[in-house]
Amino acid sequence: MAKSTNGYSRFAKAASHFCGRPRVFTLAVAMIVVWVVTGPLFGFSDTWQLVINTGTTIITFLMVFLIQNTQNRDTDILHLKIDELLRVNKEAQNAMLGLELLDLKQLEALRRHYRAMGEKDVHDLAGLATTSKRKQDLNEC
Repeated sequence: MAKSTNGYSRFAKAASHFCGRPRVFTLAVAMIVVWVVTGPLFGFSDTWQLVINTGTTIITFLMVFLIQNTQNRDTDILHLKIDELLRVNKEAQNAMLGLELLDLKQLEALRRHYRAMGEKDVHDLAGLATTSKRKQDLNEC
């Protein structure tokens, strides 16, 4: 497996992995508890409130970018895995390999097509139908 040469991607992956751990969540909760407990010491002042607001805003702002990077990477990996499964499955619709090229209107039409197929299959299951109909070959579309 090749290592990523992009420093940001390596950092984002490591930071996302680290921040997703239960201990980090527990640490965040502990920080909130400490902030709440110190409220009376600081008289629930504006500065006291500003500390938590600023801290959480900065952390949230930075985490959005880390999460988006990780999500993009995971989505790309998932697409590649599915593309490989479609490629090796002889019954798969090869037209599915190029869905990224379709516009939203075309994707919605395809979604309606599959939803209709699924609703028919669910209806067939409910009625325990045994008849089988040849599936439409989307490669011919």
